[in-house]
Amino acid sequence: MESCTNSMSDPVCLDVTDASGRYSSQFFFGNDFWLGSHTLCQELQNPRTNKVIPPFKVNFHVAILRLRLPHELTPRGRQISLGVCLPKACRGEDISALLQPEVPATEAALLPHTLQVLRVRPIPGEYRLLRDTKLHIMATVTAILLVMIAVGTAYENHLERQQRRRDKAPSNNNEADNKLASPLDKISADMRQLAHKGNSDSDISTSDSFREPVSVLGQVFLSFSALSNARKILHCGAAPKDSLTCVHGLRFFSLAWVIMVHTYLQVFAIAENKTLRTLTERNFMFQTVSNATFSVDTFFFISGLLVTYLYFKTLRPEPVARRSQDCSSQFQYGARRFFTLVGYRFIRLTPAYMFVLGVAELNMRWIKNNSVFEPVSLDQINCDRYWWRNALYINSLFPMKDMCMLWSWYLANDTQFYIIGILILLVSIRHFRVAVAAFLAFLVSSWVVTGLVSVHYQYKVRVEEPFALFDELYDKPWTRLGPYLVGMFSGWFLFKTKCKVHVSKFTTVACWVLSLMVLASLVYGVLNAQLGVSGSAIYVALGHTAWGLALAWIVIACCTGHGGYINTLLSCRLLHPLSRLTYCAYLIHPVLMASVSFQMDGPLHLHNALVMVLYFGNIVTSFLLSFAISMTFEAPIVRLLKVAISPKPSRTNSIEE
Repeated sequence: MESCTNSMSDPVCLDVTDASGRYSSQFFFGNDFWLGSHTLCQELQNPRTNKVIPPFKVNFHVAILRLRLPHELTPRGRQISLGVCLPKACRGEDISALLQPEVPATEAALLPHTLQVLRVRPIPGEYRLLRDTKLHIMATVTAILLVMIAVGTAYENHLERQQRRRDKAPSNNNEADNKLASPLDKISADMRQLAHKGNSDSDISTSDSFREPVSVLGQVFLSFSALSNARKILHCGAAPKDSLTCVHGLRFFSLAWVIMVHTYLQVFAIAENKTLRTLTERNFMFQTVSNATFSVDTFFFISGLLVTYLYFKTLRPEPVARRSQDCSSQFQYGARRFFTLVGYRFIRLTPAYMFVLGVAELNMRWIKNNSVFEPVSLDQINCDRYWWRNALYINSLFPMKDMCMLWSWYLANDTQFYIIGILILLVSIRHFRVAVAAFLAFLVSSWVVTGLVSVHYQYKVRVEEPFALFDELYDKPWTRLGPYLVGMFSGWFLFKTKCKVHVSKFTTVACWVLSLMVLASLVYGVLNAQLGVSGSAIYVALGHTAWGLALAWIVIACCTGHGGYINTLLSCRLLHPLSRLTYCAYLIHPVLMASVSFQMDGPLHLHNALVMVLYFGNIVTSFLLSFAISMTFEAPIVRLLKVAISPKPSRTNSIEE
């Protein structure tokens, strides 16, 4: 490097210097990234594109500096990321010594500014993804599943060809077969036809059925078939009359809202003009982003709604013999049902969840090793240490700093709410008043605890701090239970009324106006409200439940014929496939965003129009990845559960959800 110091006109030295970062502009507008170009530093050693290459191998490093300027310029110290392209022989301590200014201790206290080198890391580091044992395990499992999918698809294709040949072949025994068919066979055929027309809101049937019985082993292979699984996911046909079709729209639009918020967080993390965030937060419509916490409340509401509605809808009359059983036998029966329902949910959700968790850990490990940025996430550590908390759905009970897949707090809360909901539903069959009392006790205690926590920490609602008190108020289940319980009430109400409610036109209009006003005030009523400690406590304690109550009217109105154009939008058949993919899309979209953002060679210049383009790209890509994950890890598991529950040979390849 001495030659470069002595002769800066040397093209090689100029190129090496040009690849290193330096102050350019917008420091006071939030630019903390002086990164240069990692790509250019590597390209300098490419003999095919450079006539003159450096006489030494170069490597790129990122140094994290703490810079403190006079108070009138920057009230707080700034952390700068500086990229340097230097000879590969330079070690981290050499670069630190090179960057650290030599100031006598007697003069340091008198200087209005200080510069400190915190750490230096090479890009890339020593980690090699292809040597990671976890990658090998995940790749092996995925390869086995892909083979099963190929075999199942070929098998179903073979069965369909056989079926078409039989349908084309003339038969003289059809009338005789019909005469010999028993009434039970006719009823079974009718039931299969009904199954093909569709059953629950989240379910579709395959388009073809096989008249010949399929063995249990055959059903196992068919569970992995890409043909029937894709038909189920992408089905846009008519839903049954008693299904809650508006839920599809609510689910999709809520996830789209979540992705919008995470897109803004994505670009804020790598933007060079970070102060634009402050300007953006002054915009009235930015409350759509800052108050998007209610989007997750919509998911909780939908979960409570469907769990309760489908539970009562599929509930069979209790035999007289069981009613006369003693308390011990009744308790055993209830316990079996409880563990069956919880176990079914656990097996259904966990495979896709654990796969994405593994991807998130490997992705963050790769990013930390190869990215010029330093994401705050510690998934490469937390997922390795605490994955079992996610697998048990208790990770939301622990501090944010120890969480793996931070966004998975929703899954933990939803599962905990599901357990509470199932217990209430099981008790309600014999002791309805006790169940109602427990329902109200949970609801009121959620309000009280949330309000007390808010007052204890002197919390004040601010648009600029949407995730303030994350560990205390944002993600804890006792602060989020309200919408789920409101959803349970809505499901019970729709079941009891059989989705038939007669109200006057005036009442309908009044309820719609009130509902929309509540939704709008919760999201857009914070910017200039200046809520104090007590007002903020009321807002956070009752706001989530109020959101659920507003959604309750929307769902009830849409399901009882009072939804109008809103029901037409929410029940649009084109949204049904997207609704079925929301679970996997929710899991994978933050991993996708981190992977894309932190692979960039330099910071992003933030602008709202650019953010919206990235947002729509995130939505499309997330759902495409979700389709692949669902086809591999979710849909086969659901069908295997059906085979395990009723393993008798079946004459149809349709699957009930």
